[in-house]
Amino acid sequence: MSGPARAVPRSILYTPALSLEQVVKAWSYDADLHVIDVEDSVPPQQKAAARAVCRAALEKAPEPANVAVRVNQLGTMEAVHDLLMLAECPVRPGFVVMTMVDSATEITVLRDTLASAGAHPQIYVTVETPRAVTAVDAMAEAADGLVLGSADLAATMGVEITWANMLPARQAMAMACARHGTACIDTANFRLGEPAALAEEIVRVHELGFQGKVTVHPSELDAINRALRPDPRELRRARRVTEAVRAADGGVALLDGNMVGPPFARMARTTVALGDAWAQRFGHRAHGAWSDEEEAAHDRP
Repeated sequence: MSGPARAVPRSILYTPALSLEQVVKAWSYDADLHVIDVEDSVPPQQKAAARAVCRAALEKAPEPANVAVRVNQLGTMEAVHDLLMLAECPVRPGFVVMTMVDSATEITVLRDTLASAGAHPQIYVTVETPRAVTAVDAMAEAADGLVLGSADLAATMGVEITWANMLPARQAMAMACARHGTACIDTANFRLGEPAALAEEIVRVHELGFQGKVTVHPSELDAINRALRPDPRELRRARRVTEAVRAADGGVALLDGNMVGPPFARMARTTVALGDAWAQRFGHRAHGAWSDEEEAAHDRP
């Protein structure tokens, strides 16, 4: 990993901009990133009203830097109105989520358009088309984060949303994001009545290298947070690996009966950097994220 680590949100809650009360209520849920959705979850005839709700919600947000707005597909008039709303709103979100993106050029266009209005949010891009999967490396380079959009991708492919069917897209995303230091976020779970399925999916995507997961229901946040937020025990272990390899002059060392060397130290440094970045941006509001002892370990060089 080159350069400073990005603070990657581990839990991302989508809330439709259908009522101001509903969006404001969402602020109380323990998600790292709150997404105000003016796209899929809003019927076409309610788009204008949703933008008004979105603007009002941004003005009430306790931490706008940790709020995102999911806009409509670039190239549509709805997207034009979305961008005008964001440009004119006195409170800017820290993130914008793009949909139905097929190329890195679209990401650059959106970033430049917002920058011309003085807005510089992180750009997260939903990977939900076959063309996006084939262009995923360039998109990971241009974006700040990639989010798997399994529903639209499966619909286009004409397949069910299963682990096997989505695995190639997940693997492509994980590799591209690792190459460019881009946040890698998994799709929402659509089987809300099957918590065991959610738990298994979280474990599997974490093993692939995904860092966060989307949800549309706050009841899933606890499981996502427990599994994907930085674990203080893991961070302490990573610091010990780094110190052991340093003490061995950058060579191979023995730690708790296991051999650790330069590749392990490199991974440990990445783990610590990502954990520290998360704690600095999101950890202060996470419910029970750090104990006093864990805070001390986090602050220790």
